[in-house]
Amino acid sequence: MHGFSPTRIIYTLYNIMAGLYIHIPFCASRCIYCAFYSTTSVSVAEQYVETVCKEMQLRAHEIERVDTIYLGGGTPSLLSADSLHLLFTEIARTFKMGNDVEVTMECNPDDITPDFANTLRSLPVNRISMGVQSFDNARLKFLHRRHNNEQVYSAVERLHEAKIDNISIDLIFGFPGETLSDWENDIDEALRLDVQHISSYGLTYEEKTPLIKLKQKGLVKEIDEDTSIRMYQLLIDKLEEAGFEHYEISNFAKIERQRDGKLKSYHSRHNSGYWKGIPYLGLGAAAHSYDGSNRKWNVADLKQYMVNVNQGTIPCEKESLNTEARYNDCITTALRTKDGIDLEWLQNTFGRNYLQHLMKESKTYLDAGQLALTSNRLRLTRKGIMISDMIMSDLMYID
Repeated sequence: MHGFSPTRIIYTLYNIMAGLYIHIPFCASRCIYCAFYSTTSVSVAEQYVETVCKEMQLRAHEIERVDTIYLGGGTPSLLSADSLHLLFTEIARTFKMGNDVEVTMECNPDDITPDFANTLRSLPVNRISMGVQSFDNARLKFLHRRHNNEQVYSAVERLHEAKIDNISIDLIFGFPGETLSDWENDIDEALRLDVQHISSYGLTYEEKTPLIKLKQKGLVKEIDEDTSIRMYQLLIDKLEEAGFEHYEISNFAKIERQRDGKLKSYHSRHNSGYWKGIPYLGLGAAAHSYDGSNRKWNVADLKQYMVNVNQGTIPCEKESLNTEARYNDCITTALRTKDGIDLEWLQNTFGRNYLQHLMKESKTYLDAGQLALTSNRLRLTRKGIMISDMIMSDLMYID
């Protein structure tokens, strides 16, 4: 067919639905493991939000309708009530909204005071993602987290009082010196909170972070791989036993039966959009965007971002993705999920050569039980998840 464009078809399918991500880069203090762009220059937060609203106006044409909104950071819960109201007023004025929009806001437990809970009641936020990381105060102090475990329990209680019934928490495992029993205690405490979603990650030693410097000086020792794997396996076992669906490598969503008998999953719709290749618009310093065929990312510099946007220009870089790059993106996102890769969709989108490449490179892992092929979908097995990076690397297409 002359003029056939798989990329254009993908975008046509998804351009009526999209995610909106807003990066709030402010932190009261920096955690030792964090490699995301952030700043402690909280005094300019109000001006920053006003600048984000201007960027929103400049880029309103890039998406047709918003179905999920995510305020990430940094620490969005540091924003004042006035700034949050301004932000959501501008979003409602600028974009068409889908039905039942998921609105997620990242929060620190210690920020969820009674006053903040009252502010939440007046906002369209219906999902909270809270950086708990651990219930052990010594490990929280090691990470330079501002909260303690008691503040986690208080925060969840206040969120429930504010009628927020979709709460996600982050947990970290693999601290220096942490035992399997220590980690099991953290999981048990998380389950006692009665939250709807848990994201969990092994502690990573990223470049240019205080944590990697401690390791290089020999002041901390990274946990051994065998213990890390056993911690991850314990996490899967305990959360699945508690009724959570392991729907992405690091993410678990509670499954509940509703009054009508239907099952409801509390998976993150916004993050699921990333894994499904759905377009999203990213606003703010260092924010990334994707339209189905191009990636954009704003400058990771607060001052430059604010100066440029206030002058009417977007300080960003852009990368146009060819078929090979989009296929490789699919491998590294869709394969992370429980649904895996739809092979019919893959062939229709990228062509038969890419499907043949995928099946050829998959054979060794299928034979070893690390990949499974069911209902014309290629998925990682539990055994395969343990070496997922290697599998994804081998399945990529390199011309």
